Amino acid sequence: MPHYTAPVADLLFVLCDVLRIDRGVSDSTDRDTCAAILTEVARLAETRLAPLNRRGDLEGCRLENGVVRTPAGFPEAFAEVCAGGWYGLDCAPEHGGQGLPHMLHSAVGEILSGANMAFHIHAGLTHGAYSAIAAHGSAAQQALYLPKLANCRWTGTMNLTEPQCGTDLGLIRTRAEPVPGSDGRYKLHGTKIFISAGDHDLAENIVHLVLARLPDAPEGVKGLSLFLAPKFLPAADGSPGARNAVTATRIERKMGLHGNATCEMVYDGAEAELLGGPNQGLAAMFTMMNEERISVGLQGYAQAERALQGALTHARERRQGRAVTGAAQPGAEADPILVHPDVRRMLLDQQGFTEGARALTLWGAQLVDLARAGDAGAAARLSLVTPVIKGFLTDKGIESCLAAQQVLGGAGYIEEMGLSQILRDARVTAIYEGTNGVQALDLVARKLGADGGAALLALLGEIGGFAAAPAPEEIARDFLAPLRGALGHLQAAAFRLQSYGASDPEAALSGASDFLQLFGHVCLGYMWARMARAADALPGPARRAKLDAGRHYMSRQLPATALHLARIEAGAVAVLPLDAGAAE
Repeated sequence: MPHYTAPVADLLFVLCDVLRIDRGVSDSTDRDTCAAILTEVARLAETRLAPLNRRGDLEGCRLENGVVRTPAGFPEAFAEVCAGGWYGLDCAPEHGGQGLPHMLHSAVGEILSGANMAFHIHAGLTHGAYSAIAAHGSAAQQALYLPKLANCRWTGTMNLTEPQCGTDLGLIRTRAEPVPGSDGRYKLHGTKIFISAGDHDLAENIVHLVLARLPDAPEGVKGLSLFLAPKFLPAADGSPGARNAVTATRIERKMGLHGNATCEMVYDGAEAELLGGPNQGLAAMFTMMNEERISVGLQGYAQAERALQGALTHARERRQGRAVTGAAQPGAEADPILVHPDVRRMLLDQQGFTEGARALTLWGAQLVDLARAGDAGAAARLSLVTPVIKGFLTDKGIESCLAAQQVLGGAGYIEEMGLSQILRDARVTAIYEGTNGVQALDLVARKLGADGGAALLALLGEIGGFAAAPAPEEIARDFLAPLRGALGHLQAAAFRLQSYGASDPEAALSGASDFLQLFGHVCLGYMWARMARAADALPGPARRAKLDAGRHYMSRQLPATALHLARIEAGAVAVLPLDAGAAE
């Protein structure tokens, strides 16, 4: 398994030099504070979590009498992470959190996920559960659950999918029956599948957020309500009490993430209480789901970062052939493969993506902070770019992991080298929390036209204004000019999709995935332009390294916007000849 080194310097550059965290909603969060936090979590991730990554993959989780047992070393490491307060950095101080910006929480999340993604997912949905209860819970629910979720003494899950439905939540059958004579209690009956960390032995309790139907509820998604169903019913003093009637009955055998149990959960009269209003479950659940989609985008590029580190180390150490311009190291029997242009191309493709993705995700986290502070414009932009962050960063993250595996050649196909596990773990990021095709449909069908397209127009104006601003010649030529060209492609694509409109919805939606990819490239181009402006003030070698990586992205990756525009303009001609109703 490649050694993992937390990218503290790059995280600090984005947080402090590009996004200026010290000038945001928490102006007391300066560079020294960020550096101290990231340095300490990096030590924990590198020394405690990364060494468990391979063990988790090999050993996996096991189901014993309805209880999931995690791999050896996981419980002790989880206790250590929780004791440090790392999962609740941006939670409210009155709940035991530290009240720090979500940007910093996301930066810490990259380090923890990069070190051991399967381990980190045990707490990954807890933050979303915290946010959902904070936004929609009663005062009593908030007082009971939020302090325990903030420090992961209790963890949270999200229960949507059932055997007969995934994306189409209107098909949910799990039912909630009122308990006669109780004070708002219900009994849940049904089966949920694909529940990440549905059961484990790491926390005192697990709080399941479950979508279900009340009696006489309307059909479809309008009839869904959200319920809290803890594994152990809270006692009078708030401690875990009697075992609830919810059980993990199966652990899925998966391609990757073996160190995290994906469970089938059976609710056999489990006691639950309503979270939010009756038949308002989907709105409450989306508070959690949208947050998790950004977190999944982060997972995608965090795995790409770890894969890049392994590929770069191998390229420096593996000797094959000679540089095309002559021996780079004549005293050795061969040169490191890093001398070969195609190897450097693959590595720079990975670096250009990973660093741009980091900036984009932390910018999304900055929008979260602004939205929480009441900035409606930031909230609208966040809604617009959420499917882009999730879809584009996971698609490209998987491609980046593949490229890293390719750098290793045959060794990359061998399990002991570790790239196989990274790739297998990363693969699910394009699938869960809504497949990337669903993200593209959400972007085109719902987000583009929201409020008359106000969020898109605002973002186009923001990027266009930045690209048109005066800049040093090198920055203007190598970053801002390409960004303006790509922005023009995005505007043309949006206009074309709008022109299809209601008269030809299949033409519009057949281009949805290309539009998401085009949008993602423009967003990364925007981030690289911002990073280039900030890097211009760095000392010589650091400035050159950053600008070289960005220049590679702008010249070799950003031109893909023209390809995606051409596909969108082709309409449905090449997509729809297959008869969906044909028997075979």
